[in-house]
Formats: sequence, structure tokens, C-alpha cells
Amino acid sequence: MTPASIGGAADGASARPRRLALPDEIIEIAAALEGAGHETWCVGGSVRDAVMDGPRDDIDLATAATPDQVQALFPRTVPVGLKFGTVGVLDRHRQLHEVTTFRRDVTTDGRHAEVVFARTIDEDLGRRDFTMNAIAYHPLRQVWRDPFGGAADIAAGVVRAVGVARERFQEDYLRILRALRFAARFDFRIDPETWQAAIDGIDGLRRLSAERVRDEWYRTLETARSVRRAVRLWQDVGAAAVCLPGLRDDYPLAADDPSPRDPVLLTTLLVRQAGRLLDRLKASRAEIDRSLRIERGPAEPHDTSPVRVRRWLAQVEPAADDLLAAHRLRTGTEAPWAPVVAGIRERGEATVRSQLAVTGDDLRSAGIPPGPDLGRILGLLMDEVIEDPARNQRDRLLARALEL
Repeated sequence: MTPASIGGAADGASARPRRLALPDEIIEIAAALEGAGHETWCVGGSVRDAVMDGPRDDIDLATAATPDQVQALFPRTVPVGLKFGTVGVLDRHRQLHEVTTFRRDVTTDGRHAEVVFARTIDEDLGRRDFTMNAIAYHPLRQVWRDPFGGAADIAAGVVRAVGVARERFQEDYLRILRALRFAARFDFRIDPETWQAAIDGIDGLRRLSAERVRDEWYRTLETARSVRRAVRLWQDVGAAAVCLPGLRDDYPLAADDPSPRDPVLLTTLLVRQAGRLLDRLKASRAEIDRSLRIERGPAEPHDTSPVRVRRWLAQVEPAADDLLAAHRLRTGTEAPWAPVVAGIRERGEATVRSQLAVTGDDLRSAGIPPGPDLGRILGLLMDEVIEDPARNQRDRLLARALEL
């Protein structure tokens, strides 16, 4: 990996802003490090987004200082990831900024790399995944370091691996999924060599932990400019067959830019047997259960009459709002029964037992013994209240319970 000349055409100088506006706190931290003799640069996604003139997250710093030196230099630090050379520095407002020692990879197994500290920013940039993410900015000298032409690739709308694509993916196969995410997020094309290396390395995805795959899929759904294109990228490169069995060939959403960008809801619509997939991807129990409730449905009531809608709510709660959102995502329109649901809720009409005017304790106090009959009676009372919400009065329900 031979760095391009600084400031030349390959350096993408014309594609970059002249200066990067930085918070005073970042400049102060950098000045302290530089004043102690430690070269320090701004790096990461915030620098990439600045080149793209987009919104920026917290700005990370890379430095020649070791973690021990960083901790010795600043009075308030947090050991964010000392194993990886990262120290959190608290500024005067107690906001945390990550400062990471220059690093380079020495051995990799396709899932993670063993790193050692490096001496130069070029070594640090050379271990990064894509050229767009291998750009640095010096906060004091206000100069850019772009040894692999990342700014030019951003201007051209290209996702390109740093150096030899096959080697970058062999270092960490998650980078294949990251390439798809960046292409979908920015609507970039993927460099042919990088694309071919992704296809050739697709079996390496089997080495990744389920959690890392899940998180990358969620981020893709949350950030893709076109979810349809993101799905197609996963399918075309072969990642869907390995990581997302059941990803639908037909696109079931009305819009390429759906809202809300809820990854669990979108996964449930885009993937057959999504609950099973989320279990395989080690999603939380709450996410899996939520997906299963959406899958079970039913997706809609038999008609929009209040009684039918109340029965639907009784059957699907707590998935009703997800099912209403799913209808919007599938059709691009509000569900015809959504106003009926809103009216039922506004009037406080009971659709679940917790909304009944009587409880099991009330029935026991009235002389109905605990056991199967008590539960059956509560169910019958619920049915009658769904038919006629006016019946949901304590005295009336207690009298009816004694009759039953």
C-alpha cells in the first residue's frame, strides 16, 4: 500500500473542504498532546462525513502517544479500551472524547486482529477498511492526510478497499457487510475489485459472531438511502444466503425509504420466519417475541366495525401498533381501521383483561372460588365488554359474574 503524494490529484485535494470546523475542546486536547511531543490527528467517520459535508458525530483522535502517556497527560480519563489503545479523555464540560494510539495489524483470523502500536499516521490509516475511512485531518496545522485517495473516491461515489481488497476482507470478514452498508447509506457503487473480493470471501462470513452480523444488518436498515438496494446488495454478493436465510426476493415494502426505520419491524417484513432468524442472530428475547407476535397477527381485523376492531385488538395486543405500522410500510397508506383504533383508545374501551372494571380478586371476594372457573368467567366478561363497552361497570360485571 503506497500512499499517494500529499496534495496531489491522487490525494483528492480538490474534493475536500479547506478546513474542518472543530469544537474548541478537540483542539485543546490535540494541543496538549502535540505540546507533549505526540503527533495527533482527527480520524474516523466524522472526518469522512466532513469531506462529504454531512452531519458529524463525535470526532475521534489518533495519536502517537501510548495509553499510559495519554492518561498521564490528562487529569480525567476513562479506560474505554486500553487493550486496543483507546482512552476516553473528559474535557472541561465532562464530555468524553476517544483518543487512540496509532495502530497496525500484525495477525488476523478473519474475525479480529491482533494489533500493535504504530509510529505514524500512515501506518494507522493503512489498517483501515475503505479509502473513505482512511482520511485524517490535523487539528492544529489544518492539513489533510489522505494517502489512499479517499476524498477522490468520495467525490466519485465509490466504496474502495484500502490496498488489496482480498487482504482487507481476510483480516475481518465483517468488512464485506460494512462495504454493503456504506454503499447503501451513501448510494455509492462498490469498486469492481472490492466487489469481486467480497464475492470470493463470502464464506468467511460464517466465521463471524451472530451478534456482529445482526448489528451490521440493523445499521444497514437504519441508514440505507434505499432499503430495496440494500436488500439487493446483500442478495447479489451472497451475504443473504449465508447470514439472512429467508430474505425475501420480492420487496414487500411500498417505499425504498421506509419510515419508521425500525430494524426489528423491517426484518419481520423483509424476512420469512423472521423470529427464527432473530433467534439465530442472538437478538434480545424482547425483539424475538415482538417479531413472533407480528408474524402471528392477524394482520388486520375482519372489517372496520368497532366490535371487529376491538376483537382484533384483544387478539393481537401488544402488537397492534406494530401491525398498523406494518400496513403503512407495505401499502404506503394508513390502515382503514386505524381511526377506529384511535377512537377505541380515546374512549378507553376495554380490549384486554387488565382494563376490565373487575379483577380476579373482586370475583373471589364476591364468593367465586379460585380455579379454572374464575378464569373462564373473566374471559366471558371480557367477551361481553368487547361486544358492548357500556357493560364495563364494576357492579354490573360482579352481578353478571355471579349469574355465570
